[in-house]
Amino acid sequence: MDTPKQEQANNPLHGVKLVDMLEALVLHYGWEDMGYYIDIRCFNYEPSIKSSLKFLRRTPWAREKVEQLYLDMKREQDSD
Repeated sequence: MDTPKQEQANNPLHGVKLVDMLEALVLHYGWEDMGYYIDIRCFNYEPSIKSSLKFLRRTPWAREKVEQLYLDMKREQDSD
């Protein structure tokens, strides 16, 4: 039987805070590119970490897209 610890061992996002993901993505892509990849208002109109966090914490589908973009960025960095 899997325990929560075993499940988390395979989760590449385990221990990564949403704010840290967002800051890393902004540094890597910038707001404009993030808004292109994930077309949400908080990335395209007066973007800020604070407004983005508020939206992403309330909107599971958007958070999933941000998490996927973060994983893609990490894979890209690891392959360099």
